Amino acid sequence: MELEVLKIDGSNSGKKVTLEDAVFGIEPNDHAIYLDVVQYLANQRHGNAKTKDRSENAHSTKKLGRQKGGGGARHGSLKSNIFVGGGRVFGPVPRFYHNKLNKKVKALARRSALSYKAQENAIIVLEPFTMAAPKTKELISITSAIKAGDRKVLYVLPENSTNIYLSSRNIPYVNVITVDEINTYAIMNANSLVLIDGVQDILAERNQR
Repeated sequence: MELEVLKIDGSNSGKKVTLEDAVFGIEPNDHAIYLDVVQYLANQRHGNAKTKDRSENAHSTKKLGRQKGGGGARHGSLKSNIFVGGGRVFGPVPRFYHNKLNKKVKALARRSALSYKAQENAIIVLEPFTMAAPKTKELISITSAIKAGDRKVLYVLPENSTNIYLSSRNIPYVNVITVDEINTYAIMNANSLVLIDGVQDILAERNQR
């Protein structure tokens, strides 16, 4: 697949790049994408939610009333879950959500996600650019000029650029990551993928291993 390399003003730079079929032109494997996305989302969970059960609640252990003859149900402690401020039954406890996925399956999932974007003509190759300072308006104008859309645009940089990243933080539909951070979820969650020229070669090299 061949694409024009755009300038930041939206015009053609005169250069063309070829996207490797082995990475951007395979038959997508939906199940591999599913497994990778599930693993990514699970690994984002901290699993720190915790409630106190009746053994951990700070209440007097004094019996509330006589066992019989009170005219109602018998109660042994204010720690019971039926009382306000009592312990919770079957509440959440800290747990580990991480799950494992083989490297080859993850690589297949990334190639499948990139191939879907290529099929949808949702990939834009942009010539390298820098920003002297964080300027949100400047990044908005670039995104508009290259016609990347206004819904979930993912910029993939060959290396970290603090000013570009800071410029994107106040734009709700723009996300900026480096090629080292790219993952199946980020690709599939984006409506358009903006690759800075050179990223496609790095992806081709890494995802064919």
